[in-house]
Amino acid sequence: MRENNADIVIIGASHAGGEVGFRLRQGGFAGSIALLGAEAYLPYQRPPLSKAFLAGEVSAEALLIRPAAAYEKANINWHPSTLVTAIDRVAHRLTLAPEQHFTYGKLILATGGRARTLPLPGAGLAGIHTLRSIADVEALRADFVPGQRLVIVGAGYIGLEVAAVAVKQGLDVEIVEFAPRALARVAGPELSAFYEAVHRKAGVRFRFNTGVDGFTGEAGRVQAVRCADGTVLPADLVLVAAGLVPNVELAQGAGLAVGNGIVVDEFCRTSDPDILAIGDCTEFPLPFLGKRVRLESVPNAQEQARVAASVLAGAPSAYNAVPWFWSDQYDRKLQSVGLSQGYDQVVMRPPRTPEGFIAFYLREGRVIAADCVNAIAEFGAAKKLVAEKTVVDPTLLADPEIDLKSLLLAKA
Repeated sequence: MRENNADIVIIGASHAGGEVGFRLRQGGFAGSIALLGAEAYLPYQRPPLSKAFLAGEVSAEALLIRPAAAYEKANINWHPSTLVTAIDRVAHRLTLAPEQHFTYGKLILATGGRARTLPLPGAGLAGIHTLRSIADVEALRADFVPGQRLVIVGAGYIGLEVAAVAVKQGLDVEIVEFAPRALARVAGPELSAFYEAVHRKAGVRFRFNTGVDGFTGEAGRVQAVRCADGTVLPADLVLVAAGLVPNVELAQGAGLAVGNGIVVDEFCRTSDPDILAIGDCTEFPLPFLGKRVRLESVPNAQEQARVAASVLAGAPSAYNAVPWFWSDQYDRKLQSVGLSQGYDQVVMRPPRTPEGFIAFYLREGRVIAADCVNAIAEFGAAKKLVAEKTVVDPTLLADPEIDLKSLLLAKA
């Protein structure tokens, strides 16, 4: 039986997991660092999976956040295809499959999440896909044949991004969504209507206000999707884009506090003083909102990696970032900042370009979120308005002739 050890062990070769290792080195940490990843790949960018990588525009190698040489130079010991099955908090010992152990001084959980599956009749048929990893995309891409009928379950960002790639490659695309509109969980009605119109113009069909009851097939392969409203949609392939499930089982099995993710404080510390957690798998206090949340974003992964490294370096610096996200669909780039839940007013800023606009969300006169479509030049100022929860005259905010930076200067 093999025994390994490191001063700091990171479980999860995710964006957060890779980043925290380098942050530790940049902060002067000289001890041993081990990075344990379940996949065969070094940490890689996941946002392009449903866009450029699915379209075949970039290679798997190009997705890597850093090359292997960078890990060697930083003396970060990478263990690929390594599955951790249990944490012994008393002995500071991890059980690995098969028949291996790893001891740690401090432990960082960066276990991320997995694509949600649907426990429905026929869910195991060939041709039904989810999208979370390079392997997932390679399997989906193999079924991308012009003329094939693709049914996507879920009109969130992943579903819409895949739809954009699929119709451009000649597939017939229909999206089934339980909610009454696209992006209902993450965006206001104005943005939903805009993206629905863009997709319909490209040939995507939508079926809202209905769920999925199951899948039917022949010879082990999917042939149709049964909707909750009784409709049967012919399908040559299916993508289930129903969100992400945080990987909390290791933490739960070790007796750590778990809620909507692994529970951590503003310093990414779990209920065990020797274990931290970062990234998509965590539930944490977000000062910007004044409540606990779980966020799925690259900026959040980077910020929590910074926080965790500061704690382990002995100079703790609490989480205090404003959440932001992005999505690319067709030639429209969406950049969102803040969280619009609870807004009481929407201010639309007309386009400076034919396909661009900004939707500002206000609560009691303060800017709490913004959705910027093809408005890259204005995103920085919009981000500051949101970060400072600026009180702004809606008339000025809506006027494209008014420079957003001047509204910040006026506040100062």
